[in-house]
Amino acid sequence: MSKTTKPRMAICYDFDGTLAAGNMQEYDYFPQLGIRPKDFWKDAGERAKKYGGDEILAYMCLMLEKANGNPELGVKITQKAFAEYAKNVILFNGVEEWFERINGYGKESGLVVEHYIISSGIREMIMGTTIAKRFKKIYASAFQYEQHGVAKWPILAINYTTKTQFLFRINKGLLDEWDNKAINAFLAKEARPIPFERMIYIGDGSTDVPCMRLVKDQGGHSIAVYKPKSKLSKQTAQRLHAEGRVNFVVPADYRENRELDRDVKLIVNKIASDIRIQKAATPSNRNIDKSKQGDSKKVAVSKESSGKEDISISILPEEN
Repeated sequence: MSKTTKPRMAICYDFDGTLAAGNMQEYDYFPQLGIRPKDFWKDAGERAKKYGGDEILAYMCLMLEKANGNPELGVKITQKAFAEYAKNVILFNGVEEWFERINGYGKESGLVVEHYIISSGIREMIMGTTIAKRFKKIYASAFQYEQHGVAKWPILAINYTTKTQFLFRINKGLLDEWDNKAINAFLAKEARPIPFERMIYIGDGSTDVPCMRLVKDQGGHSIAVYKPKSKLSKQTAQRLHAEGRVNFVVPADYRENRELDRDVKLIVNKIASDIRIQKAATPSNRNIDKSKQGDSKKVAVSKESSGKEDISISILPEEN
């Protein structure tokens, strides 16, 4: 007899401003080059505007130029250096303990909880943090490296709109960034390992809006977090809620029994309950009289076709 597989759910996170305060480049890279963060981001934005390009690619190229243009400062753009920079990234309260606790809560509810990063930040930096091992997959902007680990050119740039493709990869269970063939192939809704209804997206700002809205509109839940004691950050999160982009607004405090912890556990409860209801509403052939099987099947089809999942997913093109 085959072992029953537990239903899976996914929690997807932005990184900068969501799991850690500020942008990861600001902890070590900018200070070593003597760059003011405000000036750097302004230059990146102006470059993107001047050439009609992407702001993520612009900032990645600017990182290379700033480091290579000031060799006397000894700032390197290498895989090893990024891992070193990551050691200084300050995570929000409770992040370190968050994953094991939520995984345990999901297990008690009969679910397997998977965690994913979808970020415009630098992949190698995130991979150098103490929590990197907690994620099934880290989607983030990345460089191509030469044989000695020196960054040569941006190989992957993830901006606010391209973030959404990775939600579909998670939804379909096709996680490789480079695979554009399989992700665009048709996959029946019922064959997708993690329906959108079993997704939570946690982010902090405007770059997260497409992902927040996609997950929310497809029956999942989106949460806007803000830096505790930051009035501006809180106002940004509240605006996202007022505009209908998210379901919840809470401080970025991942400790047990805080608002975020309670809200995520409520969502886990809902997902588990919805699965139980769906199973209870599905007639079992073992308990159906053969003479009534035809009518029962008709009822099952009627219930399935009127479900929220069928309605919500049908507005999206399958090739996405």
